[in-house]
Amino acid sequence: MDLKKSQRLIILYVLLLVGAVAFMAMLRGCSSSADDKASRIDGKSGGDTVDVAIDYSPMSMYSTDADTLGGLNYDIMRRVAEIAGIPVKYHPMTSMDEAMTGLENGLFDIVVADIPMTLDFQKRYRFSEPVYLDRQVLMQHVDTAEGAQDDEISTVLDLAGRHVWVVANTPIEDRLRNLSAEIGDTIYVERSSEYGAELLALLTSIGEIRLCVINEQVAKAMAKDSPTVRVSTEVSFTQFQAWAMRAGNDTLASRIDSALVRFKSTPDYDALIRRYRQ
Repeated sequence: MDLKKSQRLIILYVLLLVGAVAFMAMLRGCSSSADDKASRIDGKSGGDTVDVAIDYSPMSMYSTDADTLGGLNYDIMRRVAEIAGIPVKYHPMTSMDEAMTGLENGLFDIVVADIPMTLDFQKRYRFSEPVYLDRQVLMQHVDTAEGAQDDEISTVLDLAGRHVWVVANTPIEDRLRNLSAEIGDTIYVERSSEYGAELLALLTSIGEIRLCVINEQVAKAMAKDSPTVRVSTEVSFTQFQAWAMRAGNDTLASRIDSALVRFKSTPDYDALIRRYRQ
């Protein structure tokens, strides 16, 4: 293993360690009954409490210390819960596959994450009012060593015969399979059930994987300080991103939608979008 790659691996491991420590600190701080604290998965809460599986990531929800949480999805959900007058119990998740399975099995009432509102997923889940806009892009590892072969992908046609990583049980997986049919060639979709979009981006930056498809805002944020990745190929059109609930859960969905519409009309919503996504 060369020195540059060793250094990149060390950086990755440090980042993962910091994230794990922060995550454990957050969970230790969640033992109180305060609604603003996340908590471990320990079954349905019961009563009026809404169990929210939320993507634990720097863009969605993160812990700055044992007592402070932040992130776009968390901040919006917190305000929506206040407006709707519903008590919420947060379940931080790093696996979308586990979150969606928990939703289907009744463990969670809502999954709060970057989920494109595709037609296929709308047949399976009851989506909330759109929360914001995003699109999927290709993130690719680029070898910056002198004399390295330039093999950069410039169009989706170049994905023919390639292995591309995605977060499992998300509409991105379906999008790549449809894209494979559109270009008339095989795209080998590698599904990650354990890792979220940010970790796929990190693994791409150090060359552990070559290609991944994630949401553009996450890709740009993760690639900003990394010379070894490129974010240049759009894989989808701009899409509404929303939160998922079980089909038929119309009472909860109506309360969430009404509160979301109200909050999106406020300056506070615009301020959050500028803070996290611009």
